Amino acid sequence: MTVYDITRDLSEDAVLYPGDVRPRFREIDNGQYRVTEMTLGSHTGTHIDAPSHYIKGGLTVNEIPLAVLMGPARVLDCSDAGEVIEPDHLAGCIDGARTILLKTWFSGRREFEPGYPALSPEAADLIVEAGITCLGIDAPSIETYNGDGSVHCRLLGNGMVILELLDLSAVPEGSYFMVALPLRLKGVDGSPARAILWDREELI
Repeated sequence: MTVYDITRDLSEDAVLYPGDVRPRFREIDNGQYRVTEMTLGSHTGTHIDAPSHYIKGGLTVNEIPLAVLMGPARVLDCSDAGEVIEPDHLAGCIDGARTILLKTWFSGRREFEPGYPALSPEAADLIVEAGITCLGIDAPSIETYNGDGSVHCRLLGNGMVILELLDLSAVPEGSYFMVALPLRLKGVDGSPARAILWDREELI
């Protein structure tokens, strides 16, 4: 079975959205064993945006039904989209899908770039109308760097879960089975996650 780990390494030099918490790790040697003290933000590295990230009273990360984060997923190659993913990049490709993962030119990049690819408001509307329940992207955010939060609110306000900062560089466009699980952080707006894909045809 071909398994794709679409999670970025979580390290002190991870891609960081400006203003987010810089991850830090400090090893503590207790003689017979070692532990590591970690400082992380809820949106560090490959992570999940729960609805409560923007929506007051929205689901927190521990309240997201696991079924939303497990199951069939469709990878769309939007590498030619530049800085903005428009409805034309999605039209005819998302019908009947539950989870959509957007592969862009940012996959594999190791430094933050303010011109990363993101959804236009019109593309966000199309995704909501299609009934998508989980939307992933390999960029630092689903919304442009200078966005006003409206794209997040449009998606999360409809109960959608968002995955950001995936690494889809080795994944061809197509249909897969996905598992992307957060830490069970009570009452928190997001969490780092481990996300994997494998070919659906290999399950048969």
